[in-house]
Amino acid sequence: MNAADRYCYRVTWSAEDQKFAGTVLELPLLCWLGPDRDSAIAGIQRLAYDVVERIEAKGRTVPVPLADRNYSGEFRLRISPETHRRLTEKAAEQRVSLNQLVSDHLALV
Repeated sequence: MNAADRYCYRVTWSAEDQKFAGTVLELPLLCWLGPDRDSAIAGIQRLAYDVVERIEAKGRTVPVPLADRNYSGEFRLRISPETHRRLTEKAAEQRVSLNQLVSDHLALV
């Protein structure tokens, strides 16, 4: 199985090109323009598949699909002291931890 089969693909409208743009998160430099969503997704998938084959043929490591990566569930975030204070106050008002407050908000993304 080619790694590209498990990559994350997106199709969005490109106002600049007046076409649909297919992209792949693991290979951010790639883009395929098509007149409709189906052609954009089919094009970017073919392109990603070909690129992965070429990378592998050169003996290089291809990007690991996002779905196959391990996630710890932790990341550090730097914010201003004022924002930290406001968030702590909001968490206290809701009677939850700061971590829970921020986690709940991020889950909405």
